[in-house]
Amino acid sequence: MVLKLKHFYTKISQEQFFMLTILFVNGGNYLYNLLLGRILGPSQFADAAILITLLLVLSFVGMTFQVTTAKYAVLFEGTKLHLFLKFIFKYAVLFGLLFGCLVIAFNHQLQEVFKTKTSLMFVVFGLGLPLYFIMSINRGLYQGKNDLKNLSKTYYFEMLCRLVLTISLIYILPQIQSSIIIAIGILVSFVFGLIPFQKSIVSKNENVENENLYTKPILTFFALTAFYELTQIIINNSDIMLVKHYFDNEQAGLYASLALIGRVVYFVAWMFVMLLLPKVIQLKKDGVDTLPILLKYVLYIVCLSTIIVLGAFLFPELVVRIMFGEKYLPIAFLLWKYALATSIFAVANIFAYYFLSINKYVPVIISAFLGLTQIILIVLYHNSLEQVVVMQIIAMIVLLVFQLSFFFFNNNKKV
Repeated sequence: MVLKLKHFYTKISQEQFFMLTILFVNGGNYLYNLLLGRILGPSQFADAAILITLLLVLSFVGMTFQVTTAKYAVLFEGTKLHLFLKFIFKYAVLFGLLFGCLVIAFNHQLQEVFKTKTSLMFVVFGLGLPLYFIMSINRGLYQGKNDLKNLSKTYYFEMLCRLVLTISLIYILPQIQSSIIIAIGILVSFVFGLIPFQKSIVSKNENVENENLYTKPILTFFALTAFYELTQIIINNSDIMLVKHYFDNEQAGLYASLALIGRVVYFVAWMFVMLLLPKVIQLKKDGVDTLPILLKYVLYIVCLSTIIVLGAFLFPELVVRIMFGEKYLPIAFLLWKYALATSIFAVANIFAYYFLSINKYVPVIISAFLGLTQIILIVLYHNSLEQVVVMQIIAMIVLLVFQLSFFFFNNNKKV
Protein backbone atom coordinates (compact mmCIF):
# COMPACT_ATOMS: atom_id res chain seq x y z
CA MET A 1 0.00 0.00 0.00
CA VAL A 2 2.80 2.41 0.93
CA LEU A 3 4.63 1.59 -2.33
CA LYS A 4 1.45 2.25 -4.35
CA LEU A 5 0.98 5.64 -2.69
CA LYS A 6 4.64 6.50 -3.32
CA HIS A 7 4.27 5.48 -6.99
CA PHE A 8 1.11 7.64 -7.30
CA TYR A 9 2.89 10.60 -5.65
CA THR A 10 5.80 10.45 -8.12
CA LYS A 11 3.56 10.03 -11.19
CA ILE A 12 1.18 13.00 -10.77
CA SER A 13 2.31 16.44 -11.90
CA GLN A 14 2.91 19.31 -9.48
CA GLU A 15 -0.20 21.09 -10.78
CA GLN A 16 -2.38 18.01 -10.22
CA PHE A 17 -0.90 17.53 -6.74
CA PHE A 18 -1.61 21.19 -5.90
CA MET A 19 -5.22 20.94 -7.10
CA LEU A 20 -5.78 17.77 -5.06
CA THR A 21 -4.20 19.41 -2.02
CA ILE A 22 -6.35 22.54 -2.29
CA LEU A 23 -9.47 20.39 -2.60
CA PHE A 24 -8.32 18.48 0.49
CA VAL A 25 -7.50 21.70 2.38
CA ASN A 26 -10.82 23.33 1.45
CA GLY A 27 -12.57 20.13 2.51
CA GLY A 28 -10.72 20.27 5.84
CA ASN A 29 -11.58 23.95 6.33
CA TYR A 30 -15.20 23.15 5.53
CA LEU A 31 -15.18 20.31 8.04
CA TYR A 32 -13.65 22.70 10.62
CA ASN A 33 -16.49 25.20 10.13
CA LEU A 34 -19.19 22.53 9.95
CA LEU A 35 -18.03 20.93 13.21
CA LEU A 36 -17.91 24.33 14.91
CA GLY A 37 -21.43 25.08 13.66
CA ARG A 38 -22.79 21.78 14.94
CA ILE A 39 -20.94 21.83 18.27
CA LEU A 40 -21.56 25.49 19.16
CA GLY A 41 -25.02 26.16 17.70
CA PRO A 42 -26.08 29.32 15.77
CA SER A 43 -25.54 31.85 18.59
CA GLN A 44 -21.98 30.84 19.59
CA PHE A 45 -21.09 30.06 15.97
CA ALA A 46 -21.79 33.74 15.15
CA ASP A 47 -18.81 34.73 17.38
CA ALA A 48 -16.60 32.08 15.78
CA ALA A 49 -17.62 33.23 12.31
CA ILE A 50 -16.62 36.82 13.12
CA LEU A 51 -13.10 35.73 14.11
CA ILE A 52 -12.73 33.62 10.95
CA THR A 53 -14.12 36.49 8.87
CA LEU A 54 -11.71 38.95 10.50
CA LEU A 55 -8.85 36.69 9.43
CA LEU A 56 -10.22 36.70 5.87
CA VAL A 57 -10.54 40.50 5.96
CA LEU A 58 -6.93 40.95 7.09
CA SER A 59 -5.80 38.36 4.56
CA PHE A 60 -5.90 41.12 1.93
CA VAL A 61 -2.44 42.14 3.21
CA GLY A 62 -1.24 38.54 3.36
CA MET A 63 -2.42 37.84 -0.19
CA THR A 64 -0.79 41.07 -1.36
CA PHE A 65 2.56 39.90 0.02
CA GLN A 66 2.03 36.46 -1.52
CA VAL A 67 1.05 37.75 -4.99
CA THR A 68 3.88 40.31 -5.04
CA THR A 69 6.45 37.72 -3.94
CA ALA A 70 5.15 35.25 -6.55
CA LYS A 71 5.43 37.81 -9.35
CA TYR A 72 8.98 38.90 -8.59
CA ALA A 73 10.13 35.35 -7.88
CA VAL A 74 9.30 34.77 -11.55
CA LEU A 75 10.95 37.97 -12.79
CA PHE A 76 14.05 38.09 -10.55
CA GLU A 77 16.99 35.71 -10.15
CA GLY A 78 20.21 35.54 -8.12
CA THR A 79 21.25 38.81 -6.50
CA LYS A 80 18.08 40.67 -7.44
CA LEU A 81 15.90 37.98 -5.93
CA HIS A 82 17.90 38.00 -2.69
CA LEU A 83 17.59 41.79 -2.42
CA PHE A 84 13.87 41.57 -3.13
CA LEU A 85 13.32 38.92 -0.44
CA LYS A 86 15.21 41.02 2.10
CA PHE A 87 13.07 44.04 1.16
CA ILE A 88 9.70 42.23 1.24
CA PHE A 89 10.47 40.36 4.49
CA LYS A 90 11.18 43.63 6.31
CA TYR A 91 7.83 45.06 5.26
CA ALA A 92 5.97 41.84 6.08
CA VAL A 93 7.24 42.00 9.68
CA LEU A 94 6.38 45.71 9.94
CA PHE A 95 2.86 45.22 8.61
CA GLY A 96 2.36 42.19 10.86
CA LEU A 97 3.36 44.13 13.95
CA LEU A 98 1.27 47.15 12.94
CA PHE A 99 -1.95 45.22 12.33
CA GLY A 100 -1.34 42.98 15.32
CA CYS A 101 -0.92 45.96 17.65
CA LEU A 102 -4.03 47.66 16.22
CA VAL A 103 -6.21 44.58 16.78
CA ILE A 104 -4.86 44.17 20.33
CA ALA A 105 -5.21 47.88 21.16
CA PHE A 106 -8.82 48.05 19.95
CA ASN A 107 -9.97 44.67 21.28
CA HIS A 108 -12.73 46.19 23.45
CA GLN A 109 -14.03 48.34 20.58
CA LEU A 110 -14.11 45.27 18.31
CA GLN A 111 -16.09 43.42 20.97
CA GLU A 112 -18.67 46.24 21.10
CA VAL A 113 -19.02 46.55 17.31
CA PHE A 114 -19.48 42.80 16.71
CA LYS A 115 -21.29 42.09 20.00
CA THR A 116 -18.99 39.19 20.96
CA LYS A 117 -18.95 37.60 24.43
CA THR A 118 -15.24 38.31 25.05
CA SER A 119 -12.52 40.69 23.83
CA LEU A 120 -9.64 38.31 24.68
CA MET A 121 -10.23 36.43 21.40
CA PHE A 122 -9.05 39.54 19.51
CA VAL A 123 -5.88 39.82 21.64
CA VAL A 124 -4.85 36.21 20.91
CA PHE A 125 -5.69 36.69 17.24
CA GLY A 126 -3.55 39.87 16.99
CA LEU A 127 -0.49 38.06 18.35
CA GLY A 128 -0.42 35.75 15.32
CA LEU A 129 -0.54 38.36 12.54
CA PRO A 130 3.27 38.84 12.10
CA LEU A 131 3.58 35.07 11.57
CA TYR A 132 0.72 35.17 9.08
CA PHE A 133 2.47 37.71 6.82
CA ILE A 134 5.80 35.84 6.95
CA MET A 135 3.88 32.68 6.02
CA SER A 136 2.46 34.57 3.01
CA ILE A 137 5.94 35.46 1.72
CA ASN A 138 7.06 31.85 2.09
CA ARG A 139 4.07 30.70 0.04
CA GLY A 140 4.59 33.41 -2.57
CA LEU A 141 8.16 32.28 -3.15
CA TYR A 142 7.06 28.67 -3.66
CA GLN A 143 4.28 29.87 -5.97
CA GLY A 144 6.63 31.99 -8.09
CA LYS A 145 9.15 29.15 -8.35
CA ASN A 146 6.27 26.85 -9.37
CA ASP A 147 7.24 24.54 -6.50
CA LEU A 148 3.62 23.53 -5.99
CA LYS A 149 4.32 20.43 -3.90
CA ASN A 150 6.02 22.38 -1.12
CA LEU A 151 3.43 25.15 -1.48
CA SER A 152 0.75 22.50 -0.96
CA LYS A 153 2.41 21.26 2.23
CA THR A 154 2.17 24.71 3.85
CA TYR A 155 -1.59 24.70 3.29
CA TYR A 156 -2.39 21.26 4.61
CA PHE A 157 -0.09 21.58 7.66
CA GLU A 158 -1.90 24.81 8.58
CA MET A 159 -5.36 23.32 8.00
CA LEU A 160 -4.71 20.07 9.87
CA CYS A 161 -3.26 21.87 12.87
CA ARG A 162 -6.19 24.30 13.11
CA LEU A 163 -8.80 21.55 12.68
CA VAL A 164 -7.34 19.00 15.11
CA LEU A 165 -6.18 21.46 17.78
CA THR A 166 -9.35 23.59 17.87
CA ILE A 167 -11.88 20.74 17.97
CA SER A 168 -9.77 18.84 20.56
CA LEU A 169 -9.48 21.87 22.87
CA ILE A 170 -13.22 22.60 22.67
CA TYR A 171 -13.90 19.13 24.10
CA ILE A 172 -10.93 19.02 26.50
CA LEU A 173 -11.44 22.56 27.92
CA PRO A 174 -15.22 23.21 27.85
CA GLN A 175 -14.88 25.79 30.62
CA ILE A 176 -12.94 28.16 28.33
CA GLN A 177 -14.89 30.43 25.97
CA SER A 178 -15.05 28.74 22.55
CA SER A 179 -14.04 31.91 20.67
CA ILE A 180 -10.77 32.08 22.69
CA ILE A 181 -10.00 28.45 21.80
CA ILE A 182 -10.65 29.22 18.12
CA ALA A 183 -8.24 32.18 18.32
CA ILE A 184 -5.56 29.94 19.89
CA GLY A 185 -6.08 27.38 17.11
CA ILE A 186 -5.62 30.06 14.46
CA LEU A 187 -2.45 31.38 16.14
CA VAL A 188 -0.78 27.95 16.42
CA SER A 189 -1.79 27.01 12.87
CA PHE A 190 0.28 29.92 11.52
CA VAL A 191 3.39 28.29 12.98
CA PHE A 192 2.60 25.02 11.18
CA GLY A 193 1.80 26.98 8.00
CA LEU A 194 5.49 27.96 7.85
CA ILE A 195 6.49 24.30 7.23
CA PRO A 196 8.51 23.85 5.07
CA PHE A 197 10.18 27.26 5.43
CA GLN A 198 12.64 28.62 2.84
CA LYS A 199 15.75 29.86 4.63
CA SER A 200 16.68 32.07 1.66
CA ILE A 201 14.02 34.52 2.88
CA VAL A 202 16.03 35.39 6.00
CA SER A 203 19.56 34.35 4.98
CA LYS A 204 22.33 36.95 4.71
CA ASN A 205 24.49 37.43 1.64
CA GLU A 206 27.54 39.63 2.12
CA ASN A 207 28.06 39.88 -1.65
CA VAL A 208 24.91 41.98 -2.06
CA GLU A 209 25.24 44.29 0.93
CA ASN A 210 26.29 47.21 -1.31
CA GLU A 211 23.74 46.43 -4.03
CA ASN A 212 20.55 48.46 -4.42
CA LEU A 213 17.12 47.35 -5.58
CA TYR A 214 14.91 49.62 -7.71
CA THR A 215 11.74 49.42 -5.64
CA LYS A 216 9.36 51.86 -7.36
CA PRO A 217 7.66 49.30 -9.69
CA ILE A 218 7.51 46.80 -6.79
CA LEU A 219 5.79 49.33 -4.51
CA THR A 220 3.40 50.36 -7.32
CA PHE A 221 2.39 46.76 -7.93
CA PHE A 222 2.15 46.11 -4.17
CA ALA A 223 -0.09 49.16 -3.61
CA LEU A 224 -2.44 48.32 -6.48
CA THR A 225 -2.61 44.66 -5.46
CA ALA A 226 -3.30 45.65 -1.84
CA PHE A 227 -6.05 47.99 -2.98
CA TYR A 228 -7.72 45.30 -5.05
CA GLU A 229 -7.24 42.58 -2.43
CA LEU A 230 -8.76 44.86 0.21
CA THR A 231 -11.83 45.63 -1.89
CA GLN A 232 -12.18 41.97 -2.87
CA ILE A 233 -12.01 40.80 0.75
CA ILE A 234 -14.48 43.52 1.78
CA ILE A 235 -16.86 42.48 -1.01
CA ASN A 236 -16.60 38.83 -0.02
CA ASN A 237 -16.93 39.29 3.75
CA SER A 238 -18.69 42.59 4.47
CA ASP A 239 -22.08 40.90 4.25
CA ILE A 240 -21.33 38.68 7.28
CA MET A 241 -20.13 41.67 9.32
CA LEU A 242 -23.10 43.84 8.32
CA VAL A 243 -25.56 41.03 9.10
CA LYS A 244 -23.86 40.54 12.50
CA HIS A 245 -24.36 44.28 13.09
CA TYR A 246 -27.95 44.63 11.84
CA PHE A 247 -29.46 41.28 12.95
CA ASP A 248 -29.56 39.30 16.20
CA ASN A 249 -27.13 36.47 16.98
CA GLU A 250 -29.54 33.74 15.88
CA GLN A 251 -30.08 35.31 12.45
CA ALA A 252 -26.36 36.12 12.13
CA GLY A 253 -25.44 32.51 12.91
CA LEU A 254 -27.91 31.22 10.29
CA TYR A 255 -26.49 33.63 7.73
CA ALA A 256 -22.91 32.60 8.58
CA SER A 257 -23.82 28.98 7.79
CA LEU A 258 -25.39 30.10 4.50
CA ALA A 259 -22.27 32.03 3.56
CA LEU A 260 -20.02 29.10 4.39
CA ILE A 261 -21.95 26.68 2.16
CA GLY A 262 -22.43 29.18 -0.67
CA ARG A 263 -18.76 30.12 -0.83
CA VAL A 264 -17.58 26.71 -1.96
CA VAL A 265 -17.53 28.24 -5.46
CA TYR A 266 -15.14 30.97 -4.36
CA PHE A 267 -12.77 28.51 -2.67
CA VAL A 268 -12.59 26.40 -5.85
CA ALA A 269 -12.07 29.52 -8.00
CA TRP A 270 -9.23 30.66 -5.73
CA MET A 271 -7.35 27.44 -6.58
CA PHE A 272 -7.45 28.37 -10.27
CA VAL A 273 -6.33 31.94 -9.51
CA MET A 274 -3.27 30.54 -7.71
CA LEU A 275 -2.37 28.54 -10.82
CA LEU A 276 -3.26 31.29 -13.30
CA LEU A 277 -1.18 34.16 -11.90
CA PRO A 278 2.42 32.82 -12.25
CA LYS A 279 1.60 31.19 -15.59
CA VAL A 280 0.31 34.43 -17.12
CA ILE A 281 3.33 36.36 -15.82
CA GLN A 282 5.72 33.76 -17.26
CA LEU A 283 3.91 33.67 -20.64
CA LYS A 284 3.95 37.47 -20.83
CA LYS A 285 7.67 37.46 -19.97
CA ASP A 286 8.25 34.94 -22.80
CA GLY A 287 6.13 36.95 -25.26
CA VAL A 288 3.44 34.25 -25.59
CA ASP A 289 -0.32 34.94 -25.96
CA THR A 290 -2.01 34.73 -22.54
CA LEU A 291 -5.62 34.66 -23.74
CA PRO A 292 -6.05 30.85 -24.14
CA ILE A 293 -5.05 30.09 -20.56
CA LEU A 294 -7.49 32.71 -19.24
CA LEU A 295 -10.39 31.27 -21.26
CA LYS A 296 -9.53 27.75 -20.07
CA TYR A 297 -9.76 28.71 -16.40
CA VAL A 298 -12.92 30.77 -16.93
CA LEU A 299 -14.55 27.73 -18.54
CA TYR A 300 -13.55 25.55 -15.57
CA ILE A 301 -15.10 27.98 -13.08
CA VAL A 302 -18.31 28.48 -15.08
CA CYS A 303 -18.85 24.71 -15.29
CA LEU A 304 -18.18 24.13 -11.60
CA SER A 305 -20.32 27.11 -10.58
CA THR A 306 -23.25 25.89 -12.66
CA ILE A 307 -23.14 22.45 -11.00
CA ILE A 308 -22.97 23.96 -7.48
CA VAL A 309 -25.81 26.46 -8.06
CA LEU A 310 -28.03 23.75 -9.55
CA GLY A 311 -27.31 21.47 -6.60
CA ALA A 312 -28.18 24.27 -4.17
CA PHE A 313 -31.41 25.01 -6.10
CA LEU A 314 -32.60 21.40 -6.33
CA PHE A 315 -31.55 20.08 -2.90
CA PRO A 316 -31.23 23.07 -0.49
CA GLU A 317 -32.67 21.38 2.62
CA LEU A 318 -30.65 18.21 2.07
CA VAL A 319 -27.41 20.22 1.77
CA VAL A 320 -28.11 22.30 4.90
CA ARG A 321 -29.23 19.24 6.90
CA ILE A 322 -26.09 17.27 6.01
CA MET A 323 -23.70 20.15 6.64
CA PHE A 324 -25.14 21.93 9.68
CA GLY A 325 -28.18 20.02 10.92
CA GLU A 326 -31.86 20.72 11.56
CA LYS A 327 -31.28 23.97 13.48
CA TYR A 328 -30.10 25.72 10.30
CA LEU A 329 -32.97 24.66 7.97
CA PRO A 330 -34.74 28.08 8.06
CA ILE A 331 -31.95 29.46 5.83
CA ALA A 332 -32.10 26.70 3.18
CA PHE A 333 -34.39 28.61 0.79
CA LEU A 334 -31.66 31.24 0.23
CA LEU A 335 -28.86 28.80 -0.56
CA TRP A 336 -29.07 28.83 -4.37
CA LYS A 337 -29.33 32.63 -4.48
CA TYR A 338 -26.22 33.05 -2.34
CA ALA A 339 -24.34 30.47 -4.44
CA LEU A 340 -25.35 32.42 -7.57
CA ALA A 341 -23.97 35.69 -6.16
CA THR A 342 -20.69 33.98 -5.22
CA SER A 343 -20.42 32.31 -8.65
CA ILE A 344 -20.76 35.63 -10.48
CA PHE A 345 -18.13 37.14 -8.20
CA ALA A 346 -15.77 34.20 -8.79
CA VAL A 347 -15.91 34.64 -12.58
CA ALA A 348 -15.41 38.41 -12.31
CA ASN A 349 -12.48 37.81 -9.96
CA ILE A 350 -10.63 35.64 -12.51
CA PHE A 351 -10.74 38.52 -15.01
CA ALA A 352 -9.51 40.99 -12.38
CA TYR A 353 -6.46 38.84 -11.50
CA TYR A 354 -5.75 38.34 -15.19
CA PHE A 355 -5.68 42.12 -15.78
CA LEU A 356 -3.51 42.55 -12.68
CA SER A 357 -0.97 39.98 -13.90
CA ILE A 358 -0.63 41.63 -17.35
CA ASN A 359 -0.17 45.09 -15.76
CA LYS A 360 -3.56 46.53 -16.78
CA TYR A 361 -4.53 48.36 -13.62
CA VAL A 362 -7.42 50.63 -14.66
CA PRO A 363 -10.05 47.84 -14.85
CA VAL A 364 -8.84 46.50 -11.49
CA ILE A 365 -9.31 49.90 -9.81
CA ILE A 366 -12.71 50.57 -11.40
CA SER A 367 -13.99 47.05 -10.71
CA ALA A 368 -12.91 47.42 -7.06
CA PHE A 369 -15.05 50.56 -6.71
CA LEU A 370 -17.96 48.86 -8.47
CA GLY A 371 -17.70 45.92 -6.11
CA LEU A 372 -17.99 48.22 -3.10
CA THR A 373 -21.54 49.09 -4.21
CA GLN A 374 -22.50 45.85 -2.46
CA ILE A 375 -21.84 47.45 0.93
CA ILE A 376 -23.88 50.54 0.06
CA LEU A 377 -26.78 48.42 -1.15
CA ILE A 378 -26.78 46.26 2.00
CA VAL A 379 -26.58 49.33 4.27
CA LEU A 380 -29.59 50.83 2.45
CA TYR A 381 -31.61 47.62 2.04
CA HIS A 382 -31.45 45.08 4.88
CA ASN A 383 -35.05 44.46 5.91
CA SER A 384 -34.49 40.69 5.69
CA LEU A 385 -31.72 38.20 5.02
CA GLU A 386 -33.23 37.54 1.59
CA GLN A 387 -32.97 41.22 0.70
CA VAL A 388 -29.29 41.19 1.75
CA VAL A 389 -28.60 38.30 -0.66
CA VAL A 390 -30.54 39.93 -3.54
CA MET A 391 -28.47 43.12 -3.12
CA GLN A 392 -25.31 41.05 -3.52
CA ILE A 393 -26.60 39.44 -6.73
CA ILE A 394 -27.32 42.88 -8.21
CA ALA A 395 -23.86 44.22 -7.24
CA MET A 396 -22.05 41.16 -8.63
CA ILE A 397 -23.93 41.32 -11.97
CA VAL A 398 -22.85 44.95 -12.40
CA LEU A 399 -19.26 43.98 -11.59
CA LEU A 400 -19.19 41.07 -14.08
CA VAL A 401 -20.77 43.15 -16.86
CA PHE A 402 -17.99 45.73 -16.48
CA GLN A 403 -15.24 43.10 -16.50
CA LEU A 404 -16.63 41.44 -19.63
CA SER A 405 -17.12 44.80 -21.37
CA PHE A 406 -13.52 45.82 -20.76
CA PHE A 407 -12.25 42.38 -21.78
CA PHE A 408 -14.09 42.40 -25.14
CA PHE A 409 -13.21 46.05 -25.81
CA ASN A 410 -9.53 45.39 -25.08
CA ASN A 411 -9.42 42.31 -27.32
CA ASN A 412 -11.26 44.05 -30.19
CA LYS A 413 -8.65 46.82 -30.07
CA LYS A 414 -5.88 44.21 -30.40
CA VAL A 415 -7.61 42.62 -33.40
